[in-house]
Amino acid sequence: MRTLVTVAERSCPVAREVTRRAGVALGVPAVATWPADLPAALRRSGGTPVLVPLQLNAAGGFGPTLGPHPLLAAAQAARLLAAGVRAGRPVVMVAAGSEDHDAQERLDRAAALLADTWTGPVRLATTAGPGPRPEEVIGRGTVVTPYVLAPGADAEALRGRAAAAGAAVVAEPIGAHRFVADLVARRFRAVQHSAAA
Repeated sequence: MRTLVTVAERSCPVAREVTRRAGVALGVPAVATWPADLPAALRRSGGTPVLVPLQLNAAGGFGPTLGPHPLLAAAQAARLLAAGVRAGRPVVMVAAGSEDHDAQERLDRAAALLADTWTGPVRLATTAGPGPRPEEVIGRGTVVTPYVLAPGADAEALRGRAAAAGAAVVAEPIGAHRFVADLVARRFRAVQHSAAA
């Protein structure tokens, strides 16, 4: 039997909940882990492990990144609506940037997918790499959505920079939204199908 094994950047409740929901939807055992714990998690998992990275933009060699994807954009849009933002209002998506060309292209694609889903303009700001910094594009009254999966130090740093620049609203991280669990389940099925082919 195959076992879903997700690999997040670190141990966190969001990774565990997304993994649990995906495992329930798939009807398979599911284990959430992080790089340092991966060897032990594989021994504990039983069955044949199917690795699904939970990193949005840098999978660390465990498989393709989770993003960009329309389901992640839909989850971000849901977080914006939950924060009281009117659909279509201009948004700044803030992400941890990268000097890696492919990673930067993935961020550009994630912003474009969010713009399509949100039906409004989305501008990308990054904390590193090419492109504008948050302080350059966020002003008084700006709406910000962080391109991070879980609360924690990265999300708080992005929130702090956005607030200091005058943002009116900073939505919550993508979190353990059902769309994220749906995406993990799809990735599991894709790996399973590929292995069977």
